[in-house]
Amino acid sequence: MVQSLWNGAWIAALATGAVVIFLIVWAAIFHRKRKSSADLPPQVRYNLPIEMLYTLIPLVMVSVFFFFTARDSQVLSKVDGDATVKVKVEAFQWSWRFTTTVNGKTLAPVAGVPVSDYHQGPQLVLPTNSKVEFDLSTDDVIHSFWVPEFLFKRDVIPGIKEGNPGRKFEITTLSRTGIFAGRCAELCGVDHSRMLFSVKLVGPNEWNQYIANQAGSAQ
Repeated sequence: MVQSLWNGAWIAALATGAVVIFLIVWAAIFHRKRKSSADLPPQVRYNLPIEMLYTLIPLVMVSVFFFFTARDSQVLSKVDGDATVKVKVEAFQWSWRFTTTVNGKTLAPVAGVPVSDYHQGPQLVLPTNSKVEFDLSTDDVIHSFWVPEFLFKRDVIPGIKEGNPGRKFEITTLSRTGIFAGRCAELCGVDHSRMLFSVKLVGPNEWNQYIANQAGSAQ
């Protein structure tokens, strides 16, 4: 959905750019001031039809952009609350703490410190082909939870109480195993650039082994 919205926006932008460039070239070639004439070219000021056109076309374009953005944002922000895997994400200057709950059982938290490489930061392990719910919080400044591979980013804002729907989002399309980079995408202080982490997506067998190990550590 995010990819489709992005592609549509680019297509509309390129089409608009092509029309604008054509009009600029057309005006430059066919409406140059003639050396033999000192008269002004025909003016369009107070031309009501043209002025209405100038107003309506941008209004229609913005309305179309708004419709598709609002429609997709509503779907992307929807949280059903029935995810079997829930992750509490705590952002702080300048790292992350991840606490995962699986079917009501809380695993040992994973926390980190500022690092220069995302492989050295805290690692969030998640299963593939499962719905995952994220609950974001912070006690200091605004951060932003961003995993580029997810094609999704959400600001982490202090002062938003637990239970507020603005803190949560769900992802259901984690289908490829691997280790993916994550970072804070909001300038949050001197070590902002070192606020790195990774997300490891694993298959069912490795996920079950991870749950067993982490549950033992939590106990």
